[in-house]
Amino acid sequence: MKIILLGPPGAGKGTQAKLISEKYSIPHISTGDIFRKNISEKTQLGIKAKEYMDKGLLVPDELTIDLVNDRFTNDDCKNGFLLDGFPRTVKQAEALENFLKAKGEGIDTALLIEVPGSYILDRMTGRRVCPSCGASYHIKFNPPKVDGLCDLCGSAVVQRKDDSEETVKERIDVYEKQTQPLVDFYKQKNQLFVVDGTQLIDEVFKIISNHIEIEGNK
Repeated sequence: MKIILLGPPGAGKGTQAKLISEKYSIPHISTGDIFRKNISEKTQLGIKAKEYMDKGLLVPDELTIDLVNDRFTNDDCKNGFLLDGFPRTVKQAEALENFLKAKGEGIDTALLIEVPGSYILDRMTGRRVCPSCGASYHIKFNPPKVDGLCDLCGSAVVQRKDDSEETVKERIDVYEKQTQPLVDFYKQKNQLFVVDGTQLIDEVFKIISNHIEIEGNK
């Protein structure tokens, strides 16, 4: 199966990606992981990417596409893959389509985990982490036993800068502007499948699994 995973920050993509990857024995591929691996191994593509990142610039589409295409050559992609964070633009989506078409292949489905902005705001601004041991909490859904203190080590839990209301709103705005053209792109190709991400994790995964298996049997 060749799957693209779309969804706003805080929609639970990471959790679903892990479950999908394990159940269908396909690698969960994120551009962040690809960048880090190539940079740490000082590959030619990684060195080029680092030059842009060190300047605070976005890695250009062409270079990102080359890095992702290079990742597809690994043995673990023989049964397919789950792409998370790529494509980010219609240009990247078209390049991916052309790359796969040249091999007589194509994307099986683009999964969109959909949640309203108010839900994301509530979920992300309520997150708290322990700076000492790394434990994570949520003031509403998973609060520490003693308000403001980590259950494991007793340190004061904190809100990450990324989870402030202003930052979360900005991230949602950026996501919507970037992703809507992609949603339209895959909708026009009848490859988009939308699932309500406000449901329980197991229920979301059950709906996704049923869809994947229907697509896989076509």
